[in-house]
Amino acid sequence: MEMRCMTKQCVVLFFVLCLAMLDENKAAELAKWQIHVVNGLSNGQILFVHCKSKDNDLGEHKLSVGNEFNWRFRVNFWNTTLFWCYLQKPNAQHSSFQAFWIESTSVWLYNMCYDSNCIWIAKDDGVYLKDNTNHEDVLIHKWE
Repeated sequence: MEMRCMTKQCVVLFFVLCLAMLDENKAAELAKWQIHVVNGLSNGQILFVHCKSKDNDLGEHKLSVGNEFNWRFRVNFWNTTLFWCYLQKPNAQHSSFQAFWIESTSVWLYNMCYDSNCIWIAKDDGVYLKDNTNHEDVLIHKWE
């Protein structure tokens, strides 16, 4: 009986030590992420949105101005989680882009999406990503 308790304690201690040794990027990957796609277009334009990953098709959505589509997820065990989105304006201008990816050489996305919250905003001139650290929208993709 005492041996089982010691084994359980060792497993818990090992797990706690592993978590303590994770660097900032690994801790961010374990967090639950939320991605938002917001219609910030003018003149009542409807935004078509289709987002997916290799494993999950999140469906097609038509957003009126001011509305958003969002989803939550955790990074997979293999650190290969990738979501991309296709957005289209009523005049057929469009943009296809990665909405989330695991960074191996930088922390740009992690910094922009501080607190595991990425906010993509479709505006008249392109698709912006909110920089959550200084509350500014940054143009990332121009419409094609």
